[in-house]
Parts: sequence; C-alpha cells; structure tokens
Amino acid sequence: QEHLVESGGGLVQAGDSLRLSCAAPELEFSAYIMAWFRQAPGKEREFVAAIDWSGDSSKYRDSVKGRFTISRDNAKNTVTLQMNSLKPEDTADYYCAARRSYTDYLPTSRKEYNVWGQGTQVTVSS
Repeated sequence: QEHLVESGGGLVQAGDSLRLSCAAPELEFSAYIMAWFRQAPGKEREFVAAIDWSGDSSKYRDSVKGRFTISRDNAKNTVTLQMNSLKPEDTADYYCAARRSYTDYLPTSRKEYNVWGQGTQVTVSS
C-alpha cells in the first residue's frame, strides 16, 4: 500500500530553521507531484508548497515564499521542505502529499492529492 512518511519536525525558536523530509518507499515516485500541507490547531489544512515530477517547477503559498524551499530526489524517493526564518505562525502539523501526474500543473487544493502521510509537528516559539 502506498504511504508517505514524514520526519524532521520539532520545537524551534523564531528565526530558526528546520528541514522536513518525506519518504515514499512504495511509490512510483517520479510519476508523482509532491506537496506539503500544514494544519494549525482549529484551522483548515492549507497548501504550503508543491513540486512537479521532474523537480523543475514549484509553487508556494505567499506567506512562505522566500523562506521555504521544496526539493525532491527521485533516486531516493524523497521530498524535502527546507524552512528558514521560521515564525510562530508557521506552527502546525505538516503533511506530505502526492498526486500522480506528469504535467507541471501544481494543485493547491488538498482534494486533488490522494496519498498522504501521518504528519510531523512543527512548533515555533516566539
């Protein structure tokens, strides 16, 4: 069964960096768009970043542009979210998601992704 495994979350201070990783051992990885979503307590799950199957195209929510970078390694079946200059408002559970597609259309709706991980918690203190 396809599944994704996130790691790298933790408790950090504002201004610090964290690197989240997502492994997809059973996935035909290079055939999938990969994305990160996050969900803060009491809020809806929201799009953070996505990257196309080749790694050539990416998309970010406005509030993380210039601070977060998504990348992928198709040889290792992993996608990474490098998060710099973290802010308290980045505090959330972060989820890795996948959608099978060879196009460079990068959806931002959670409904368009059908493979999900269990999430990793990120807490940023002020």
